[in-house]
Amino acid sequence: AEALLAKWKLDAYKASQWDEQPQRTFDELMLPYLEETQSTKKSADRDRYAARRLFPFFTGMYVDAIGPEQFGKYRRKRTKDGVGAGTIGKEIRLFSAACNYAVREWGWDIPNPARGRSPKAPPGRLRWLRKDEADALVAAARANELAPHLADFIQLALATGMRKSEMLKLEWNRVDMGQRLIYLEPDDQKNGTRGSVPMNETARQVVTKRFSERTSDRWMFANKKGERIQSVKKSFSSALVVAGIADFTIHDLRHTVGAWLVQAGVPLRTVCEVLRHKDIRTTMRYAHLAPDNVREAMEMITENGSKSHSGHSSQKETRLLAG
Repeated sequence: AEALLAKWKLDAYKASQWDEQPQRTFDELMLPYLEETQSTKKSADRDRYAARRLFPFFTGMYVDAIGPEQFGKYRRKRTKDGVGAGTIGKEIRLFSAACNYAVREWGWDIPNPARGRSPKAPPGRLRWLRKDEADALVAAARANELAPHLADFIQLALATGMRKSEMLKLEWNRVDMGQRLIYLEPDDQKNGTRGSVPMNETARQVVTKRFSERTSDRWMFANKKGERIQSVKKSFSSALVVAGIADFTIHDLRHTVGAWLVQAGVPLRTVCEVLRHKDIRTTMRYAHLAPDNVREAMEMITENGSKSHSGHSSQKETRLLAG
């Protein structure tokens, strides 16, 4: 900190005396960027995690001296560490976002060497459960006496498609049993908007059960002391082992809802609204799970083509007979 302060004073003197633009280091860029954005960005925790990966490699480097070669080396190093392309991309995009912020908000005259340097994003993950697997998971969760809330958590997720954080932060004052709606505020949703989630009969029963067994007047998912449950990761992992389910995450419960809806013939636009995707392109990952819709469409083309061909042949035959 003392070294940075001394450098900033020298840079300020050069700028005032000779109008000389100072060179900015990675540290000068990233540290104040994280400090200024940590209270406004939903991804602040992830940003700090990514920054800790960037620092050992880029610390002390001048931003305008960083080029494609450095980012190539960084990608290779992270890949060698066993890190996936998606995570590496998030780290490099953080660097890019900090550069753009510095130019826009601080008036810095610096390039953005990270622009376009992220590796190609991998296909989005899609893992979902069959109905029998879901039943087995709920049964395993119900048998876990150390986490009496877990079965309700899983059932509510499978009945609504809500995200983990949306459920664990759910307050009773945002549950409307009369309208059968759960209301979400901008801070609750990933897309930063207000919204609502309709409750089907399964969700209504889960919410009613949670209310009858409540230990908190504020939180739906609370421990015996009335404190909000922060995580279900450990108990969820245990339930997966008991149910014999591998390669499955809590977020995959949401994917399961999307898969079930599409397989049931629900239009993708409606699935997009149910899952509250900001862009329907996110919902398109489930499109291949509805092959019957494509088959029916192709059959319609065949039927229409046959009718058109049949009509054309009849007219031709009529003309020949008339001739």
